[in-house]
Amino acid sequence: MGLFEYNIEKYSPKQLVLIPTVLLVISLIVLAYVTLTVGMPVVPGIDFSGGTAVTVITTDTPAQLQTIFAGYPLVSISQGLNNGEFITFGTMSDTQYQSLTALIASKYPDAQIDQIGESFGKTLQDQAFIALIIAFIGMAIVVFVSFRTFVPSCAVVLSAFADMAMTAALMNVVGIQLSLGTTAALLMLIGYSVDSDILLTTRVLKRQGKLNDKLKGAFRTGIIMTSTTIAAVVVLLIVSWAGQIEVIEQISAVLLMGLFFDILNTWLTNVGILKWYVLKGGGK
Repeated sequence: MGLFEYNIEKYSPKQLVLIPTVLLVISLIVLAYVTLTVGMPVVPGIDFSGGTAVTVITTDTPAQLQTIFAGYPLVSISQGLNNGEFITFGTMSDTQYQSLTALIASKYPDAQIDQIGESFGKTLQDQAFIALIIAFIGMAIVVFVSFRTFVPSCAVVLSAFADMAMTAALMNVVGIQLSLGTTAALLMLIGYSVDSDILLTTRVLKRQGKLNDKLKGAFRTGIIMTSTTIAAVVVLLIVSWAGQIEVIEQISAVLLMGLFFDILNTWLTNVGILKWYVLKGGGK
């Protein structure tokens, strides 16, 4: 790349995988804690937990809105489109919901109210989980069929799993909830994750030459691909933030986190495993 040299010749495979392994363990602890606390690895948004979303055009401040809706299960207040406010509530009884809609109708007659039932949210939650599992298993099958060698294939699958686990853990830390949009981002992340890993594994196993030279060549190509994608996602994040398009903003943020973790897991974790595999006599 010219800015820095990718040279891991002096590092052992154990040294290469140390930092990613520590981060993965911490991420799994975070995910386990959140699962025990809320029942899911990532805190669910209204799409999966059920609740009520209200969009109002008002000059009231968030503090004033909190006072107005103090008697209801208020979850969050964020800025919506056209200088409006996007207010979300947790699940509530029918009596509470009717009282809430009456209050909103009296104070904000032009407000838009959307309700997602708890059972419907649970159905969406199950479907999203199944989609993630099927996508991950499908990716693993394609990888194993492509390389037909156990250790390199496991390295690719492990790197993709680590990308998703670390990203999901960071979502909990920064407060990004699991919604239909962020689930789509995690699904896209599976494809982005294996892209650079397959490039790396193909270069190492199927090309002739010294191992370090092949790693350098794969890194130059891979980092250009990832950097281009990161630049595009950053632009998308800035535009969605400026335009107050919350769904696109969350998708961009999740992809951006995942792409940075992908750099770490591809060029440390996967390289460390491949280096150990080749030095032990694996591959050609």
